[in-house]
Amino acid sequence: MSTLTRNLSGSREMMKTYCRRVEIPVLGEVAVPPPDKLAYYAGLGVLAAFQVIEWPLALVVTAGHLLADQHYSGLVKGVGEALESA
Repeated sequence: MSTLTRNLSGSREMMKTYCRRVEIPVLGEVAVPPPDKLAYYAGLGVLAAFQVIEWPLALVVTAGHLLADQHYSGLVKGVGEALESA
């Protein structure tokens, strides 16, 4: 099995582990983050609702965490390593 194929199959398994999907009638299939991340985002929402932090700050922090926690970056890393070894 080539390095690229091994990395792609490993990334696919990781995506299945971390991406739970829920079917919503109007929106279709929606990805749900893991429970620990969901609790973090809910905590930010509660802080913003009680005006401990401002809504724009809560949105920026949430967007930053979503970008930093992308589980798909492993796929990009695997492809890059495979291309370097080729």
